[in-house]
Amino acid sequence: MDTRAILQAVEQRQYPLPRDPWIMTQQWHELIFAHWPVPLDMLRPLIPPLLDIDTFDDMAWIGVVPFHMSHVSPRGVPPVQGVSRFAELNVRTYVSVHGIPGVFFFCLDASNPIAVNIARRFFHLPYFNAIMTHPRERATTYYRSHRTHRGASPADFVAAYRPIAPVFTAQPGTLEYWLTERYSLYTVFREALYRGDIQHRPWPLQPAEMEIERNTMAAAHGITLPDTQPLLHYAELQEVLIWPLKLIG
Repeated sequence: MDTRAILQAVEQRQYPLPRDPWIMTQQWHELIFAHWPVPLDMLRPLIPPLLDIDTFDDMAWIGVVPFHMSHVSPRGVPPVQGVSRFAELNVRTYVSVHGIPGVFFFCLDASNPIAVNIARRFFHLPYFNAIMTHPRERATTYYRSHRTHRGASPADFVAAYRPIAPVFTAQPGTLEYWLTERYSLYTVFREALYRGDIQHRPWPLQPAEMEIERNTMAAAHGITLPDTQPLLHYAELQEVLIWPLKLIG
C-alpha cells in the first residue's frame, strides 16, 4: 500500500487532512453501496440529537454496504494471518457536525470476533459478530451474512451483486459524490460525541446490479426501507488510512 500517494490524494476532500498521524491501514474489496431514500422524520428519532442528519433533495439516505477487508493492521505492523482479513457489512446514514460531513453507523457486522471486540471497546462503534461468506464467480460476488452476536437483534443479508459498466469518479454536486466521498465517521458514547477520520483516493465507482434474497439489516434497527430498487455503486478496491477517535463535544 502506497500510503504517501493516498495522503496526497486530497482534491476530493471537503476539509483538510488531520494533523495528527494515522494509526491503521485497511483494504476494502468487492464493495457495493446499496442506497435507499427515506424520510427525514423517520430517521430523526433513531439518530443522536448531537448529529445533524444530511439530506439530498430533501431526502435522507440509508446505505447497506457489504464488502470484505484485508491489511487491517496498526501502523508499522504487518498483517496477521487470521486477524487482518475478514468480512464486514454496515448499515449507515449521513450526518454532519459543524459543517463536516460524515457517516453514522446503525450497525457493523463482522466475521472476526477479535475485530468486533476491539472496535466496540476502543472505537465505540456498534459492531456485531456474524457468520459471513463472500465467494466470487467471475464478476459476481455471492454475499451471505447471519448475525450471531449474543443479545442482539437478528439480522441477515443474502445477495448476489456485480458491476455492469466501466469505472467512473463521482463529481462534486452529484448524489454519487454526496453519498460516497465522506471522510469522517461519528459516534456517541456516554453522551459524548466523537469523530473518526479516514483518508483514501477518490472512489472508483461502477454502476452495478444486485439480486437480494434476504435483507433484514435495516429492519433490525427500526428502519423501514422503501419497496423500491436501491441505487447501486460497486468498487473493486479501496485502500484506506484510519485515524483514532477524537472527542469533539
